[in-house]
Amino acid sequence: MTRMLLTGNGAAAWGARLAAVDYVPAFPITPQTEIIETLAHWMDAGVMDIHLVTLESEHSMLTAAGAAAATGVRVFTATSSQGLLYAMEMLYTVAGWRAPFVLVNVSRGLSAPITLEPDHNDILAARDSGFLQLHCATCQEVLDSVLLAFRLAEDPRVRLPVIVNMDGFYLSFTREPVEIPDADAVRGFVGPFEPGNIKFRASAPVSQAVTVLGGTPYSYFRYEMHLAALNGLMVYDELAGEFARTFGRRHDAVEAFRTDDAEFAFVMLGSFATKAKEAVDRLRDAGQKIGLVRPRLLRPFPEARLREILAGKKGAAVIDQNISLGKGGVLFAELASALYGRKDAPLLTSFIGGLGGRDLAPEEFYEMAAVTREAAESGQAPPPRLLYTEEELREVRKLQAIAQVERQRLGGEWK
Repeated sequence: MTRMLLTGNGAAAWGARLAAVDYVPAFPITPQTEIIETLAHWMDAGVMDIHLVTLESEHSMLTAAGAAAATGVRVFTATSSQGLLYAMEMLYTVAGWRAPFVLVNVSRGLSAPITLEPDHNDILAARDSGFLQLHCATCQEVLDSVLLAFRLAEDPRVRLPVIVNMDGFYLSFTREPVEIPDADAVRGFVGPFEPGNIKFRASAPVSQAVTVLGGTPYSYFRYEMHLAALNGLMVYDELAGEFARTFGRRHDAVEAFRTDDAEFAFVMLGSFATKAKEAVDRLRDAGQKIGLVRPRLLRPFPEARLREILAGKKGAAVIDQNISLGKGGVLFAELASALYGRKDAPLLTSFIGGLGGRDLAPEEFYEMAAVTREAAESGQAPPPRLLYTEEELREVRKLQAIAQVERQRLGGEWK
């Protein structure tokens, strides 16, 4: 085992290298391009024996990934933000083919307006596609999750593609100490891809979920995909245990940090959860019983485990780095549906922050904890809150005033 300083992108590339992938269809987009560049460098240096092809778009890239996986080779690729959305048609299609491969998504806010900074609207737009989803908080988790994802995708009880998600810039370009496991140990854990009934060959063509079907058989195939995704809960738990025994690091479907005696909890995804951990420690120092709940596995949704961890808590502050326009936070809605009607469920409060990479300050975590405590005491949850400081609001109003003056100068009216 070797310890190195790696970016999240570098950790993703190492995961693909250790998994001995065969084929990498690629298309560059910020901030994931470093992943593909690293793999291309290793290929040119003779370190990796892979076939890497740059396609003309993310749509073509996902098509090639699914087609290659359908022939029984191990496939890896990566994208981000607008690229994931450009490939959205093929996300649904290749999942319907039951083509197992791994896609790393480096989350970045969606246009318009344009931003290079992260939030989770891109990855959550893909939540219903049939891809399973693993969400990472550290660079170590990125490498480990790629290895877990190949086992999860290729398991005969699942046979669905998997997305490993990390936050752009906060993880993709941040260097952290990462333990790179021994290649022989990884080979023992990941093993060769056993394609089973995935035996498509040009000499013996077989239709693989591409025929035109009516409603009844179509419903059957979609439901089979749903059952396969649900199998992922059991399979992932098995893999997490095996991974811990092999490498000494355990990545449960849901991380529970200081929750055993907690009365309250933060619930959130991704790298900003490390900020929440620090806030939990400071609040604990102040005598407040609070913890952190972080789903690593978002699809399939680990609702039984979330219910178990949150049972008996007085309140939970759900922090969404996304916004479903016209509704609110996606994670809040999913957690509320899982807890609905349960007498031991905590009161939920909803906070939306971190959009477009906006930072979350420690004081905001303290304030969210206070709001949730007050809501639990009153039994009344406040409306969802967008996290903004007074200083930021003043800046927004300045921009509005400047825009008003500019429109008037150009002869228009603010409407």
